[in-house]
Amino acid sequence: MKFIDEASIEVRAGDGGNGCVSFRREKYIPHGGPDGGDGGDGGSVILEADSSVNTLVDFRHNRKFIATRGENGRGRNCTGKSGEDLIVKVPVGTMVHEADTGELIGDLVHTGQRLVVARGGFHGLGNVRFKSSINRTPRQSKPGTPGEVRHLQLELKLLADVGLLGLPNAGKSTLIRAVSAARPKVADYPFTTLYPNLGVVRAAEHRSFVMADVPGLIEGAAEGAGLGVQFLKHLSRTRLLLHLVDMGPLGNPVDDVATITAELERFSPDLAARERWLVLNKIDLLPEGEREQRCGEVVAALQWRGPVFEISALAAEGTDRLVQTVMNFIETDGAVEDGANAG
Repeated sequence: MKFIDEASIEVRAGDGGNGCVSFRREKYIPHGGPDGGDGGDGGSVILEADSSVNTLVDFRHNRKFIATRGENGRGRNCTGKSGEDLIVKVPVGTMVHEADTGELIGDLVHTGQRLVVARGGFHGLGNVRFKSSINRTPRQSKPGTPGEVRHLQLELKLLADVGLLGLPNAGKSTLIRAVSAARPKVADYPFTTLYPNLGVVRAAEHRSFVMADVPGLIEGAAEGAGLGVQFLKHLSRTRLLLHLVDMGPLGNPVDDVATITAELERFSPDLAARERWLVLNKIDLLPEGEREQRCGEVVAALQWRGPVFEISALAAEGTDRLVQTVMNFIETDGAVEDGANAG
């Protein structure tokens, strides 16, 4: 299924029902007085975060959402029925903006969280409301007010604890397949990942975290080149970034890290400053006697001061240690265990 993370919609709340002008007319009661009831309130349009909805693809086909209006009031002091609220399901992590101004209206980050995006109109008043000692036969009523009409821009930002970052073919999809039940496409050519993937990584019983894999970045991504920049926003909610680097003999890890770092800084300085760990992947492609020296040279050239991990996602070598360290980091709110700079 194609991943859709943005959509434009129009929401219309229901109008309030009009008040009624009516007088009581019964045998032997010639002057029954006013009995026109109020109208009903219009229904509102409400967005609700639902964990069973994964993308905004449905909003590409259905762009208008209209709640029902309130019924008009009737005689015998009958109040009109209120319009029903329209509940629209959206994915967890949906941000709602006013389309015209770009103003953020709300951010739905919890399952079941609701946001009223268009309020229904207020009910009109029947003529019984206008009865007084000096106006015993009021022939006036008040119409219901119109419901709100708004044009909204929906933007989905995935909720994940850990985000994978790197050039195409760095092994991000292979890693998420190795440590979770997610099954993104894996092949020996670049750009096999065309949309984000989420995987639940279980470190132990009742201990797990969510990992996000986004399309690889290339040089010039901040200016629109490649695929990854349009999905970088999904990493903005993550607490930790794992920067994967291809350590194969034909790669240039130092330049690769510099390229990604530069694109991050162009896209978002805040994202570039987030906690980021270096993951040297594909060490199985290096002779065992050269691995330690090669990895040490890369870390020294980068002057990397954060945690460093040497792994082979394909062979599941070093991945368990990585998973456990990430789990500890999340559970201890940012503390990194001693010895994280290891293979």
